[in-house]
Amino acid sequence: MNSLVKTFAAAALIAVSTFAMAAETPVSKTEKVNVNLSTADFALDHYVAVTTEGESAGVEQLFATDFNQKIQASNAQSNGRSAVVKSLKKQKGEKLNCVVSTDILEESGDYMIAKVTLKFEDFTKTDLVTLVREGNDWKVSTSINSYK
Repeated sequence: MNSLVKTFAAAALIAVSTFAMAAETPVSKTEKVNVNLSTADFALDHYVAVTTEGESAGVEQLFATDFNQKIQASNAQSNGRSAVVKSLKKQKGEKLNCVVSTDILEESGDYMIAKVTLKFEDFTKTDLVTLVREGNDWKVSTSINSYK
């Protein structure tokens, strides 16, 4: 009788663990991962992670539909949302070898302007980032890069 109870208990544990493993469905590559962008600070932190640490989750969610990036250099460039998102997705997992600092320059209930400084060994990149509230989320709307 005692061994019969143990056998049923073991069978029940095996069945439960099998169902639990089957219930865990992996995230498909086409499925979007939602990132918490409910505050300007969360959005800024995610922007820094995406641009410097190769984070790829929620890249599409991070940028406003009218996002624009300007690169101030000897040959000034301008990039739209789709080009920047595509470029950042290619950099998935690549971490930049730099020291990052962020300063909030201006903040209100609907927008934030931040200065993100990336100090590399031979140069410094400064990124002025404007974030705006769109509904319940914060999005990056502009980015102006300069190099020293």
